[in-house]
Amino acid sequence: MYELLKTINNPDALRRLELRQLKPLAKELRAFVLDSVSQTGGHLSSNLGTVELTIALHYVFDTPKDRIVWDIGHQTYPHKILTGRRDQMSTLRQWNGISGFPRRSESEYDTFGTAHSSTSISAALGMAVASQLKNENRYVIAVIGDGAMTAGEAFEGLNNAGVCGNIPFLVILNDNDMSISPPVGALNRYLARLMSGKFYATAKKSVERMLRHAPPMLELARKLREHAKGMVVPATLFEEFGFNYIGPIDGHDLDSLIPTLQNIRGLCGPQFLHVITKKGQGYKLAEADPILYHGPGKFNPAEGIKPAPSSKKTYAQVFGEWLCDAAELDPRVVGITPAMREGSGLVEFERRFPQRYFDVGIAEQHAITFAAGLAAEGLRPVVAIYSTFLQRGYDQLIHDVALQNLPVMFALDRAGLVGADGATHAGVYDIAYLRCIPNMVVMAPADENECQRMLYTGLELDGPSAVRYPRGTGSELTTKKNLSVIPIGKGEIRRTSQAPTGHRVAILAFGSMLAPSLTAAQEFDATVANMRFVKPLDESLVWKLADTHELLVIIEEGCVMGGAGSACIESLQAAGAKRAVLQLGLPDRFIDHGDAARLLSECGLDVVGIARSIRKRLVLWE
Repeated sequence: MYELLKTINNPDALRRLELRQLKPLAKELRAFVLDSVSQTGGHLSSNLGTVELTIALHYVFDTPKDRIVWDIGHQTYPHKILTGRRDQMSTLRQWNGISGFPRRSESEYDTFGTAHSSTSISAALGMAVASQLKNENRYVIAVIGDGAMTAGEAFEGLNNAGVCGNIPFLVILNDNDMSISPPVGALNRYLARLMSGKFYATAKKSVERMLRHAPPMLELARKLREHAKGMVVPATLFEEFGFNYIGPIDGHDLDSLIPTLQNIRGLCGPQFLHVITKKGQGYKLAEADPILYHGPGKFNPAEGIKPAPSSKKTYAQVFGEWLCDAAELDPRVVGITPAMREGSGLVEFERRFPQRYFDVGIAEQHAITFAAGLAAEGLRPVVAIYSTFLQRGYDQLIHDVALQNLPVMFALDRAGLVGADGATHAGVYDIAYLRCIPNMVVMAPADENECQRMLYTGLELDGPSAVRYPRGTGSELTTKKNLSVIPIGKGEIRRTSQAPTGHRVAILAFGSMLAPSLTAAQEFDATVANMRFVKPLDESLVWKLADTHELLVIIEEGCVMGGAGSACIESLQAAGAKRAVLQLGLPDRFIDHGDAARLLSECGLDVVGIARSIRKRLVLWE
């Protein structure tokens, strides 16, 4: 198996192949991706769709001297395999293994770290301009998907690139949301070659020079060219940005990709190549359901993905059911997602309330200001967004929502560590960056049932609020519908210490850290408080525990710096209280990818780690 692929340990080896060998190589590479991902889990549909494009790019361009920037980067497994990491694919997204996204520290071929969308054009343009300033002769390519093109930053990059002169810069739009229609065949292959060839570029410039002295004729010729070209290809938009548009061409047809890229490599100035690919290409199950196979766990390729039986609901499912119940009771409730319908649990809400469901695309900034506009007119918008993605709309959160004290509720999924996706997707900063914003109410549920109540509590407020909850399932075996509010800023005691005065420990647990705290507390007979609210903090509870206990242990699944522990210390200092405090949370470094339980253990936030830290502090006292 993989006779050709085994000979490719770097792109230089790929470039030594004959053209006739590239199609068999693509077949082997696609089979290897499928086999590999089925054993480790990871992104599948998107990677099956970029096999030929990846081969063509490394075959035509002189990588790593020429730079390739992959947008998002969840389609780079073929790229990793062809750039010397084939034998490391068995460690993909695992502790001490290779990343599921491009990472500069991992390979010289990973020219720019990506994992969130729509950054490739800006980054690649910066690289191209830098090369020009340093008098380095290299081509820079940005590969961006049609979904990522919905974000404003992508168009900001296009707008800037169009006025940057004759830089060797190529944007490839990997359009995988449409099928390859009949016009994308022999005729379009011919047009793509013609429009990317030097003859076309030279002829176009010659005609423009000839007609320059007759402006009306030049304008007429320009319009005729654009309109004629636009009848076959959607060129006008990108050419208005200053790009030479080429395509669309079949992104799985190496006989079209190779010569088109070779022609483009000889051109100067911003080029825009539109390729059509298919998610899941070559694996029928993924072609039929690319969303299901977008990021699967381990599975048998011969059988496909089989849903694993589970008696517990995920937090996303709990949120989705709650939102449907809330919308049933209140016609003002609307749901908003920035292109994360499935991940955020909004499939059923869209089915039941299509007029009140809004997927705004990969546009987090717009999503938040859009919600603010809805709220300003009396609606009750709920923004379902991952914690890590809310960071992209921070300015809008402050200026458009909080400053105006508008009732927008943020359902923050993936709060805390997220496992295999690693540092780029971990929601570890939301406590710190939300609690400093005036008017915000920030809640951290300890379990799924409490999550429902907090969501309802936030919905009832007349100002902005956020409920942060982790990925996957929590500690509750069953969930019960409970649309009752929780008193704002009030925590609760979940375990009371019976230890004698002078030996008492109190654990102040926020959110997901309650369950391991209750178990760890047994060793020390510690009091445990479920703090519930990061803001407003239950200061009276903090002061009470400080008065009756010798050591306060504050635990959160978020960054220690500026987090909930810092809020408690600030409160104690303001009250003039002096008490020993142990802060446990995530350290001041990016946490790598791996199994979620392993990551919590490495950070000392599992039962063993919590007990060990408390024990160490108590020993220091003796």
